[in-house]
Amino acid sequence: MVDLTVSVDAMGGDAGPGAIVAALARSTVRHPDVRFLLHGDEAQLKPLVTRRRAKFASKVEVRHCPEVVRMEDKPSQVLRRGRNTSMWHTIEALQKGKAQVAVSAGNTGALMAVSMFQLRTLDGIDRPAIAALWPTRRGQSVVLDVGANVESDAQQLVDFAIMGEAFARAVLGLERPSVALLNVGSEDMKGHDAVKNAAHTLRQVNLPMEFRGFVEGDDIAEGTVDVVVTDGFTGNIALKTAEGTAKLVAGFLRAALYRSFLGRLGGIIASGALKTLRRKLDPRSANGGIFLGLNGIVVKSHGGADSVGFASALDMAIDMARADVMAKIAADHDALSDHQVRSAAAGTALA
Repeated sequence: MVDLTVSVDAMGGDAGPGAIVAALARSTVRHPDVRFLLHGDEAQLKPLVTRRRAKFASKVEVRHCPEVVRMEDKPSQVLRRGRNTSMWHTIEALQKGKAQVAVSAGNTGALMAVSMFQLRTLDGIDRPAIAALWPTRRGQSVVLDVGANVESDAQQLVDFAIMGEAFARAVLGLERPSVALLNVGSEDMKGHDAVKNAAHTLRQVNLPMEFRGFVEGDDIAEGTVDVVVTDGFTGNIALKTAEGTAKLVAGFLRAALYRSFLGRLGGIIASGALKTLRRKLDPRSANGGIFLGLNGIVVKSHGGADSVGFASALDMAIDMARADVMAKIAADHDALSDHQVRSAAAGTALA
């Protein structure tokens, strides 16, 4: 029985529709009760779907869209002239209630603009944020924002903290996630006014989180806290630096193993451990940036993701939809608003 529908942009990303359809095939094995709306060029998509097993094809509905959002397209151009694109129709299906979650590997800026235009933000949320699951020594942490907002004020950082802890509770199964703000030092006197003021607010509110103050960049990979909060400029640089470092380490290791006969022999002996390391360093396993704060769940897959990576993004989307993340964010933001109203009233009474 189908209990969830996922709206998918089949034309976004570098790998092409073939990789997207292959990812859907993987996902139907993991989630046999999920149905997919596949938006894109019907002439390309129909043969890719029908050549697979009939059981798979019965769960995929192809919806023709004649145009595609290119990676170089500006968000403003897409908002003005992109209503016949696969990306636009993917989000529109979510907005109209035809699907419970949407996934695209397309242009990030355009996807955010189209999502905000069609879905709007949740009541009280000024700006959405992109959250990412980050592999750490302890397992996984949530990091946000990783690219939606170049600058963020104190209230927006507080909103990101609420969205991050709600996401961690829903998807990671944590009852009371630990949360911290990314800063240039862990001491209270360090950092600019936005992070200091955000920390002051988060220390005062009674939310289902354990606020730990500030963490530094090396704490992210260490897994010092469950949720790391920062602005999109800093978060995106940290994310890309981590991805580049993982590739560098993998390249160094590969070169060392193949440099000599003894290196190759050592690689054979340690093959089990090396497979485990490769799996932990593989960015495909944690692929998917989540747009939090919208009236709908949108997951952005990495543009270069293959079928394995895109299937991971689909897994993330399905988990979020079933965990009802939006409801948790709304409830926690209402609690924050009530606290701020009471604090303002108390301040007025004292005056």
